[in-house]
Amino acid sequence: MEEVPHDCPGADSAQAGRGASCHGCPNQRLCASGAGATPDPAIEEIKEKMKTVKHKILVLSGKGGVGKSTFSAHLAHGLAEDENTQIALLDIDICGPSIPKIMGLEGEQYLEDNLGVMSVGFLLSSPDDAVIWRGPKKNGMIKQFLRDVDWGDVDYLIVDTPPGTSDEHLSVVQYLAAAHIDGAVIITTPQEVSLQDVRKEINFCHKVKLPIIGVVENMSGFICPKCKKESQIFPPTTGGAELMCQDLEVPLLGRVPLDPLIGIQEFCNLHQSKEENLISS
Repeated sequence: MEEVPHDCPGADSAQAGRGASCHGCPNQRLCASGAGATPDPAIEEIKEKMKTVKHKILVLSGKGGVGKSTFSAHLAHGLAEDENTQIALLDIDICGPSIPKIMGLEGEQYLEDNLGVMSVGFLLSSPDDAVIWRGPKKNGMIKQFLRDVDWGDVDYLIVDTPPGTSDEHLSVVQYLAAAHIDGAVIITTPQEVSLQDVRKEINFCHKVKLPIIGVVENMSGFICPKCKKESQIFPPTTGGAELMCQDLEVPLLGRVPLDPLIGIQEFCNLHQSKEENLISS
């Protein structure tokens, strides 16, 4: 997979394709030619389409498996508790779309009257199908989601992204830049192996001028339902998200403990969806 160098000067920079960090980058020749700075006409089209969407929030995580999609789903459900608030949840994890399963949806884009969901998972003939796409095709899919889906009047568009700082992230930031993104919520777990990648995610946000709403520390401790004793399943050996946020001067929004009820709820959503499909067929 093509990666942008950590010290990338940006396609609009005078050093584009010429800087020391550009050597070895697969896009070096394109940037040096000046073509990389040519705006995609879809940016203005998406800006027009997004006029009916009040707030746009990206959910990011440098590390996979930290509960980003689960957090996105719960955030959408939480906001949708207000029946007068219209919520849309967009899953742009092209190769690993898990939102349909977490939300208990199969072949449907709407969960409730005020909560709509869109994912590439709805377009697959089987949930086991592999999506083997290079960057340009992923880019085209994200463009289509933002430009061609009839979002209608939406108060909050929550965008669930894959781990890392690659094609999908660059695409969604580029296409929503003119439409204004409120910011990113970054998910981590307490251990250093996760924090290491989250620091890169924060660095990515700074480089692409994406505001950071704050960091959520997920799987932060486990309280035994019997003895009520708290255990650190993922020990914060380097201070956890709190110390990282202090060092990098970003807000710590809160901590979410490991809770078996969350997994049980996702399991129930999945089986309820299967039962409804059987009844309707």
